[in-house]
Amino acid sequence: MIAGFCALAVAELAAALVRPEADPVTAVGGAVIDRTPPAVREFAVRNFGTSDKLVLQLGILILLALFAMAIGVLALRHRRMGSAAVLVFGLVGAVAAAGRPEGVPADALPSVVGAAVAVAVLYLLVGRLAPAPPPAAGEREQGVDGGFDRRGFVVAAATTAAASAGAGLLGRRLTSSVQAGAWASRHDLVLPAPRSAAPALPAGADLGIPGLSPFITPNKDFYRVDTALVVPRLDAAAWRLRIHGAGVARPVTVGLHDLLRREAVERDITLACVSNEVGGPLVGNARWLGVRLADLLRDAGVRPPSKGGPADQLVARSVDGMTIGTPVETVMDGRDAMLAFGMNGEPLPFEHGFPVRMVVPGLYGYVSACKWIADIELTTFAAYDAYWVRRDWAQQAPVKTGSRIDTPRPLASPKAGPVPVAGVAWAQHRGISRVEVRVDDGKWHMARLAAADTRDTWRQWVWEWSATPGRHTLQVRATDGTGATQTGTRTGTVPNGATGWHSVVVDVS
Repeated sequence: MIAGFCALAVAELAAALVRPEADPVTAVGGAVIDRTPPAVREFAVRNFGTSDKLVLQLGILILLALFAMAIGVLALRHRRMGSAAVLVFGLVGAVAAAGRPEGVPADALPSVVGAAVAVAVLYLLVGRLAPAPPPAAGEREQGVDGGFDRRGFVVAAATTAAASAGAGLLGRRLTSSVQAGAWASRHDLVLPAPRSAAPALPAGADLGIPGLSPFITPNKDFYRVDTALVVPRLDAAAWRLRIHGAGVARPVTVGLHDLLRREAVERDITLACVSNEVGGPLVGNARWLGVRLADLLRDAGVRPPSKGGPADQLVARSVDGMTIGTPVETVMDGRDAMLAFGMNGEPLPFEHGFPVRMVVPGLYGYVSACKWIADIELTTFAAYDAYWVRRDWAQQAPVKTGSRIDTPRPLASPKAGPVPVAGVAWAQHRGISRVEVRVDDGKWHMARLAAADTRDTWRQWVWEWSATPGRHTLQVRATDGTGATQTGTRTGTVPNGATGWHSVVVDVS
């Protein structure tokens, strides 16, 4: 255990000198995510939500501790075999780090260094546990007990543990120092005033009902679903975006200040994750500030397929290696697809893609919302499958009409009489025209809709229920702006989003 702790601490120090993503726990965790079957990933998101990455990291550490104990037992009997087993684990970390999509050979260094130090520590400590000569009279009080050098082992173990803790703390301090520039660049960033501001929020768009999700989701409450175990901390001054590929007549490389000099647009847009179960929390509405992506593509000479362009897919690449494929036609059809650098009046939080991310209304995030974006390649769906498509998700995924009951909560116990049943409904880029609620499979009742903002945002609704004592089941369904009503057929999230009516069971007293 001490040798394993030493390996992780030294590797963290080495990763601070390479890059934080090269830390073996992070690298192995990323490799696990890459190879996780969709069903397992859905289980993790469903049960742990945005804490799924923390659970994964804790799981890796627990497994490492168990393996460390097993290797320790082996080393007591076969010293060299135990050391060899440590080197195998170091090799696994090195391959995982260097083999990531964004990995470079130097990423293997922290795992190799950590393993080498662990071998030396293990060899030293096991040597201290070797049987000692039979103690002479009185030697027990001098530290020789149980056939080994107890005092020597305790001193060596304590010294190693202290040195490891120091290495780990130094590594974290160095990482924080490296990332200080990124924090400063976000703190110092002055967002431009939008030349095309979001329409004023109409009166009555937020019903203000207790328990109902606010119309604008605060940044701290906005859902986060991605594969980054370590949130990238990018210095805005060093950030660059490259646009290239099929049909790009003039390849473009831009920095953040290049984008800030362009016409800034501000829009309220609701985002939804394809992993959102019926009635789930993985949907939120924010006010985004950025530049139109279509304008940038036109400047590069890109034409959509409907106008003769050779590329039908835009592949966005994140600095962490994630790839997201978006239909070129959708991005350039006039909707407010943007490269966003602001969220709810402040620079993007690091967790949500600082300095720049993609936002495309009407599409699930896994085919549109690339965070920490660094590269855009124009290609075709036939030529390239993005990250999630290779894991059994659909190539194209417009957001399905959804609705959710926020209040009363499941298993709530409201009193008999008037009870407001309220929630949100969404059908991005189509809008919501009607919401209906029913009780115990009875007839559908029309809910009162909040004032509509735009067709790219969700819409609040409320229905006044005259509740009677007993257990009741409430259900909701929505109709989008095209007149299509949300289906009641329950399906899972794979391959292109869940369907079904959200229901809540309550006990009225």
